[in-house]
Amino acid sequence: MGRRNYLVEGVSGTGKTSVCAELQRRGHHAVHGDRELAYQGQPAPGAAVDGHRHEHHMWHVQKVAALVANDDAEETFFCGGSRNFPQFIELFDAVFVLTVDRDTLIRRLDERNSDDSEWHPAQGERELIERLHATGEGTPPGIAIDATAPIARVVDAILEAIALRQLGDDPPDSTCTSGPSLAPITHEK
Repeated sequence: MGRRNYLVEGVSGTGKTSVCAELQRRGHHAVHGDRELAYQGQPAPGAAVDGHRHEHHMWHVQKVAALVANDDAEETFFCGGSRNFPQFIELFDAVFVLTVDRDTLIRRLDERNSDDSEWHPAQGERELIERLHATGEGTPPGIAIDATAPIARVVDAILEAIALRQLGDDPPDSTCTSGPSLAPITHEK
């Protein structure tokens, strides 16, 4: 839905939902992928499965492609996590990966368990999230955004990174960035 399309990713608890809400509040076109594009399925071939498990959290590739192809908006932000991101990541102009330290992650997961939010991990999911946070597994490479800051500053950092890219201060490769808060995220296999 945008002439430029951006993916905002990160492990559970890094603030993707909050970033999406803040972008929408500021008038940006933002798609909450975990609510609007997600289903529970197998990474291959993509068939639906019962239950809610992290490794089965997929986005409908055709829906992502259709939204990207629609250029009604100047830019569109796709916020959320998906295990099948390799099937559509090339559609995005840049990928932003929200990062937090372990203590912040633990605090946020504890807060989620104590409120009435829609996210309630199944047995073992919390340990999986902590492992994914530690290893980076399942998170795409992209521009690291420190998501420990207040949400307004997190969104400001994303928008500033986009502005730098548009001015040509950054190379077109989304894993190359400048500045301490925009360190690249890469994962060794």
